[in-house]
Amino acid sequence: MRKNLGVFTLLFLSMLLPLAAYYLLQGTALDKSIYAPQEHFYIVSLVSVLSLALAIGVGFVAIKLRNIKISFLSLSYVSLTTMFALHGLSTSGFLMNHTGISSSAAQLSVMLAAFWLWLSSLSGDQPLIKRFAARQRLLLPVWTVLMLAFCILLWFNPNLTHYFHLKELSIKWMVSVIVFLLNSWTVYRYMKIYLSSRFPLQLAVVYSSGWMIVAQIIMVSGSTWHVSWWLYHFLLLASVIVMVLGIVSQYVNSKSITASMKLMFRSNPQDWINTYTSNSVRELVMTTEARDSYTAGHNYRVALYALKLGEEMSLGSDHLRAIAQGGLVHDIGKLRIPDTILNKPGKLTQEERGIIELHPVSGYDLCKRLGFMPEELSVIRSHHEKWDGSGYPDRLKGDQIPLLARVTAVADVYDALTSSRSYRKAMSHEAAMGIIVEESGRHFDPYCIRAWVRLVREQPGFFEETVRSSPHWKLEKRQSK
Repeated sequence: MRKNLGVFTLLFLSMLLPLAAYYLLQGTALDKSIYAPQEHFYIVSLVSVLSLALAIGVGFVAIKLRNIKISFLSLSYVSLTTMFALHGLSTSGFLMNHTGISSSAAQLSVMLAAFWLWLSSLSGDQPLIKRFAARQRLLLPVWTVLMLAFCILLWFNPNLTHYFHLKELSIKWMVSVIVFLLNSWTVYRYMKIYLSSRFPLQLAVVYSSGWMIVAQIIMVSGSTWHVSWWLYHFLLLASVIVMVLGIVSQYVNSKSITASMKLMFRSNPQDWINTYTSNSVRELVMTTEARDSYTAGHNYRVALYALKLGEEMSLGSDHLRAIAQGGLVHDIGKLRIPDTILNKPGKLTQEERGIIELHPVSGYDLCKRLGFMPEELSVIRSHHEKWDGSGYPDRLKGDQIPLLARVTAVADVYDALTSSRSYRKAMSHEAAMGIIVEESGRHFDPYCIRAWVRLVREQPGFFEETVRSSPHWKLEKRQSK
């Protein structure tokens, strides 16, 4: 509770201090008019272009990480930096003399950024987010081209800015209300996620969204060229920087950022799971396994078994990445199961079994708020469904069960059978295979089992090697924990 209070206090101060500085400066001798169009032209334009390059880079990283929230964050800051580059380049007296573009571009930059930030705050199972997720690879190039085309259109037709009416005071404040509402919702949603996950990216977005609100207020009420007016430029720059720092902190897990980025762009999914796993996913896995010492390495092995089965079934690279990432966190919902039930050595009661069977839904609810894609979410929610419809939580049957969940189910059961648990010793590989083959058509998809049998026959040494090389990840605890 005390930690949460400290987080809220810092957030409040981060917004209050620049806003207080703005209002305290107004009307004083310190709030001098600093007419510096040359500095505004060069500094704002250069910083915006560099920030745009960072935002585009983040967008490519989001595709490799298969995280729709980061894609939306990228689009938000592509919008902000593209329009703000236009704001700088259109400084009157340099490349053009029209005064309407610069102020309109600044307003549009924040409004468009607020829209994409709001989208990033929505759960991954929302129909709109699913449609965007299905086209994740197209989002960045299409939106970037649209933004550049829009800027070019305004550049050669500056009078179009009159149709936006963004110089009218009523419209300015209407836009400000929209930005305030969208970003306030974003702050609320990301703060809620941060308090349950303690992931740095969520906190970074909270600060970034808060500073945008303050920047919008200064933009519409400040006196142009005065010291207080310049504040909003620095706040928007800080918004981009803190977001990038949040992504680096959450997803770069080696001392060398360059090495981590190279690993992130490896095309082989098996290399990805063995050599690059983000801090956030590692901590989810570690936290889950810390609750039950008997399952150490279970999540990794399930991911790797499922990955090899997916390769045997000739699934595409994106599906393999989804299997790998979904498999790593498939049991994250067990965090909400009491220790007395999770580690009970004896037989579970019917009520306790019901609590256990809620863990796929609990994991799904958490991961949909963290930006996991629909394919990963299907693995998390449906890996305990059975081919004959007797599984849980949704009693799906046959092809109703998502393919990646059917693949993961085979890997999950095999590892459970061949691992020691609190209530029984590990089975031999042969005994486990006998059970799995026998359950074809009842528990498992027969097509998956045929592929699994081929895999066992063709690569018998793989299973022994997987158990021997299963990692026990160690990460330093974050200061915020």
